Amino acid sequence: MSAQQPAVRPLRTVRPDGTPVYGHPTRLGAPPVLVTRVDADADHAHVPPGHRHAHDFLVLVYVERGGGTVSLNGRDIPLRDGDVHAVPPGQAIDSGTTLTGFHHCRAWSVAFTPDAVPSLASVSPLAWGHHPLLALFALAPPPAGASATVPEGERPRWSAWLTELHEELSSPGRLGARDAAAALLTRILIEAARLAPSAPGPPDPLVTRVFDEIEATFREPVSAADVAGALGYTPGYLTTVVRERTGRTLLEWITERRMTEVRRMLRDTDLPLGVVAAQTGLRDATYLVRRFKDRYGTTPARWRRSERV
Repeated sequence: MSAQQPAVRPLRTVRPDGTPVYGHPTRLGAPPVLVTRVDADADHAHVPPGHRHAHDFLVLVYVERGGGTVSLNGRDIPLRDGDVHAVPPGQAIDSGTTLTGFHHCRAWSVAFTPDAVPSLASVSPLAWGHHPLLALFALAPPPAGASATVPEGERPRWSAWLTELHEELSSPGRLGARDAAAALLTRILIEAARLAPSAPGPPDPLVTRVFDEIEATFREPVSAADVAGALGYTPGYLTTVVRERTGRTLLEWITERRMTEVRRMLRDTDLPLGVVAAQTGLRDATYLVRRFKDRYGTTPARWRRSERV
């Protein structure tokens, strides 16, 4: 197997069952998107077991040729020529079987956060499932994600877009590279969304209630216990149910909502960190800096400057 060397992804947390959850690496001045090309053949398709993990970003997988089986949340998913598969945050990936059966295969993996696309940068993560650009991800709750097949006549365009996106990201300092990458990723997401069925299933009533409560209270210093209590559940029960149905815990969703708003305020305003902290439920500037640095590997001030270059 040969592939582009992946960036080091920070460890966010470890679940009670020992599954590590990784975050998207922060590269100042570069969009939060990574494209990896994987070439596998019969002699190099095995990956050692014992590397089960999850991630807190979105991944779109496209099989250019060949095929095989991926394992998500313990379920084997067959992928063949032209298949595109959406992997939302939180799904457990068993790397020991990720490439099982991939013989003479070429595939692409696009790992990104919504910040990479201007029209998604300020969208609440609680609303990702309703955004048109993420339609295929909206159909991909645990346990296995959602797949669609690119018509054969359109596959050369997909290969061209992914190749060009890979090239733009390989030269982030080139004039217009960031805008070009955002435009290419947007086009790919549009095409993936067009492949999704036009009538997704109804939203989960409990998840909807949880998300509504988080949206209404995340600017306050509320905890997972507060949200659970407001809905009439114990924190342990609600955390387990939300993770089973969305791939993330209750606290992870609260944190994601807060951090999305923090990034929006850093990018779009000149408000001091103390004000940003007060308006996102993070107590004070010192606590905000610590949480931001733990999550993104840089300070809010440096991140803000990099976004305005």
